[in-house]
Amino acid sequence: MPSNHSKSEWIDLRSDTVTQPSAAMREAIANAPVGDDVYGEDPSINALQEKVAAIMGKEAALYVASGTMSNQVALKSLTVPGDEVICDYNCHIFNYESGAAAALSGAQLNPLLGDHGLLTPEQVEAALRPVNDHFAISRVVALENTHNRAGGVIYPLERIHAISHVVQTAGLKFHLDGARLMNAVVATGVSAREWAAPFDTVSLCLSKGLGAPVGSVLSGSKETIAKAHRFRKMFGGGMRQAGLLAAAGIFALDHNIKRLADDHRRAKILGETLAELGHLSDDLVWVQTNMVMLVVSDAPAFSDLLKQHGILANATGPKKLRMVTHLNFNDEQLDQTVNVLKQLLKK
Repeated sequence: MPSNHSKSEWIDLRSDTVTQPSAAMREAIANAPVGDDVYGEDPSINALQEKVAAIMGKEAALYVASGTMSNQVALKSLTVPGDEVICDYNCHIFNYESGAAAALSGAQLNPLLGDHGLLTPEQVEAALRPVNDHFAISRVVALENTHNRAGGVIYPLERIHAISHVVQTAGLKFHLDGARLMNAVVATGVSAREWAAPFDTVSLCLSKGLGAPVGSVLSGSKETIAKAHRFRKMFGGGMRQAGLLAAAGIFALDHNIKRLADDHRRAKILGETLAELGHLSDDLVWVQTNMVMLVVSDAPAFSDLLKQHGILANATGPKKLRMVTHLNFNDEQLDQTVNVLKQLLKK
């Protein structure tokens, strides 16, 4: 880090996972009633699970350590070894989960190249395997909403319903990586329950835009969540007095959903600035939530240049950077960032 910037002065746009718990959230953590969750006796975890199940309109829910664990216990619960999971080529499950589907579930991923992370029902239907001993068994279709690598793009609800029809007709299971689902809720006004309704399992991350320090929640049927509970234990995710963390999740759900609109507004301003400068990676219509994709000739070098000006943003490819707005990124920092971008990119 350059010597002329203290840690507290950084404008950190690497991810919405970099947020710090507020004083009020820390108070909720400190005062949380706890118990041994492996015995099912942590009242804060139980309350969080019941809350998320109700929000999603599902029978049950399970608190886990991370979004990756949530996705993977879901896939483990929905498949047997040798099954195939149909997903998007740029989805989190395929790119950022350490090959876990193969290693932990013996499941084969069949990644299809979507448009901005969005598959079509025709693509999904064409990818279904014939019933033949030569092929893996198509078992699960997994979607991601909002889509991380596509820059926070929202899956159109009507597209989800069309894919759901294909899934149901074929007798498959349907999983949603809804790590940032609440961003889609706030951006569209469509409730989480409506987004979640077509899916057998839904993963929601609490440590991204919602600002909790740790954890995700998987929701689904009682039968599926009972399986997931066992697999969470198998994967090393059985926690004890983790209600301290669950209390932060409850606080986040109670206080940090509506304010996501501020993140979206600030991301749109960054997107408009980059569009004016000719460095937005795509049409402004794709800046839909809290992510902005910046294109330059040398992304790693430009990331270093931004760092010299006190701004952190990750290169996601040779020519692309991602900026993610969040609850610790305010309007003053937005103005500073816009000014730096104009200064550097006008050159």
